[in-house]
Amino acid sequence: MSRVRPTLALLAVMGALALTACGAPADSGSSTPSSSAATSSPPEPRTVRVVTHDSFALSEDLVTAFEQSSGITVEFIPAGDAGEMVNRAVLASGNPEADVLFGVDTTLLSRAIDADVFDPYVASPDALREELRDAGLGVVTPVDDGDVCVNIDDGWFAEQGIAPPSTLEDLADERYRGLLVVQNPATSSPGLAFLLATIARYGDAWPDYWERLRANDVRVVNGWSEAYLTEFTAGGGGGDKPLVVSYSTSPPAEIVYAEEPKPERPSTSVMLDGCYRQVEFAGVLRGTPDPDAARAVVDWLVSTEVQADVPLSMFVFPARDFVALPEVFERFVTRPQAPLELDAAEIAAQRDQWIEQWTQVVLR
Repeated sequence: MSRVRPTLALLAVMGALALTACGAPADSGSSTPSSSAATSSPPEPRTVRVVTHDSFALSEDLVTAFEQSSGITVEFIPAGDAGEMVNRAVLASGNPEADVLFGVDTTLLSRAIDADVFDPYVASPDALREELRDAGLGVVTPVDDGDVCVNIDDGWFAEQGIAPPSTLEDLADERYRGLLVVQNPATSSPGLAFLLATIARYGDAWPDYWERLRANDVRVVNGWSEAYLTEFTAGGGGGDKPLVVSYSTSPPAEIVYAEEPKPERPSTSVMLDGCYRQVEFAGVLRGTPDPDAARAVVDWLVSTEVQADVPLSMFVFPARDFVALPEVFERFVTRPQAPLELDAAEIAAQRDQWIEQWTQVVLR
């Protein structure tokens, strides 16, 4: 899930917490009190590096509390969009730059597994929502999920006196020429999810659909941040595209991050047709020098405290069962009743070919 998202401050957690020292055994070669009281040096502090996509965020007090209770210092390493992050992890497979990877999702998981990126570990499977318990294929742990959807700047359409689109088919209509910005599926997780949505909808005819989008002047950028924060008319960057591939949870972010007095409703909405369901995972990276500490961090990511924090930190849904959602989610997020999905094995077998074919159709 490259998920998901508003302008969020990435956490930089600094410093190390030493573990309490234990007394060393007495020197058997001496009976003097001074030698029998000898002690060992404190153990080395433990640090777990977590590589993340750029939309990752958690409340800083949660990180501090975990560090204090576990003796593990957590360092977060932002690595771009989820697609860029996974590309880096694949290149470093077995010799990772970090210990844990957060943010690989269902569109990219098979690539990471095929490249042997992870040391298999699933935390607290019985505590997860039932439909997510097997989503990580016994290799990684589901942490959250969400839906990639086209977001609409309702204010722009109202000012122009144009009815907004309601279906994937509408996006290729002349009425919406030059209004849509999408992400490149080769470099972006939501971009790949949107491509998969069109494949799930149109089957073998999906290249024809993208030909029509290209003819309708769709704009392609590399990642979510550029698409939403720069190109989207409601993203705050002075963009000129009132339609953007983003997430079903993007509109409530507008309320949460608005200055007082906050608006009663978001000025953006979601096109519920053509949404693609994504699950985001955390995994222990193969080659980490401290797998036990890495597993402890993954356990923490699905703890009740962290799971209650992810909706308003990353604007996603918690993977853990029985976690209450914030009021702004209850009021302003509508989950698509029939999100589009493809089988993981089919994605693994076809993903590279689909991306190459998309590139030929759209960027040629």
